[in-house]
Amino acid sequence: MTASQTTQPPLTQADIEAGLRRLGLERGQIVEVHSSLSRFGDVAGGPATVVDALMSVIGPQGAIVMSAYPVSKPLPLSEAEKSWGVLAKVQTYPESYRGPTGMGVIADEFCRRPGTILGPGWHRVCAWGRDAQKLSQGYQALLALDGWALLLGVDIERLSSMHQAEKEPLPPEITQYVTLPTEIRQRYPADYYIAYGQTPENAWLKIQARAESEQIIKIGQIGQATCRFFKARPVVEMYAEALRTDPWGLYGVKKSA
Repeated sequence: MTASQTTQPPLTQADIEAGLRRLGLERGQIVEVHSSLSRFGDVAGGPATVVDALMSVIGPQGAIVMSAYPVSKPLPLSEAEKSWGVLAKVQTYPESYRGPTGMGVIADEFCRRPGTILGPGWHRVCAWGRDAQKLSQGYQALLALDGWALLLGVDIERLSSMHQAEKEPLPPEITQYVTLPTEIRQRYPADYYIAYGQTPENAWLKIQARAESEQIIKIGQIGQATCRFFKARPVVEMYAEALRTDPWGLYGVKKSA
């Protein structure tokens, strides 16, 4: 913990609500939320306070949507694993799993709340409020309803709805960087998910930078956390257009002749 964090009073629900409203959150909006509690600094009441603030500002006339993938927190990597190119590993659980996940303590707290609806599949979505049943079926519903995205202390790399732009397979010049070799996959249990390799340039962060330069994304601070708020569909469509027109340039990869 830094000296600045120790001298600041804990954030209260009222502080967080005020910060959310400064970003542009209003009652009745449909909002996809991704978050990191630790980025806020000290929060009185922990993750429950953040969830209470979100529900208070948006209200049941709106909706909150969070990812609820049944996976563990990232597991420690050995130096050997890092040398193989492994970026992260998590254990996956059955769809019926209801315990703590790697989605973060705010998402876990949200999914335990009465009235939330947990959707099906491994890429589970949890929703609360208006149209929660429809929204729990996946992020395509949020985009169809012209919903918003809220990133609390995290960046666009956590935005699950971005995957809705990935309708076609990426060219092999790109996938070769991130395809997990069979000989490495075989070193892990079948229920582990392994993130492997990285492209020369981070496509999602490039989209974030472009959207910020075009003032599509509003940036603000709540406590120690840098937060971003924006309509999700224009940013997802920006990514989809870049994938259609020049995926090689987006990922910083040379196109084969």
